[in-house]
Amino acid sequence: MSVDTPNDLVELDNRIAAIRENLRELTEQATAYSGAADESRIADRIADQEARLTALLRERDLFAS
Repeated sequence: MSVDTPNDLVELDNRIAAIRENLRELTEQATAYSGAADESRIADRIADQEARLTALLRERDLFAS
């Protein structure tokens, strides 16, 4: 995705904020659940969200430079 306009930047920032919120919620869920299956599933979801966040932050950094 190429960021060309201020609206694109706002959308990118909104996506970053949403993923950060997802990570916060998943972390809270991880502390509430017990059991290997639940922990594994949440760990996978957290890893997916962290990968998405990293990609968006890289894209944001490219826009800023």
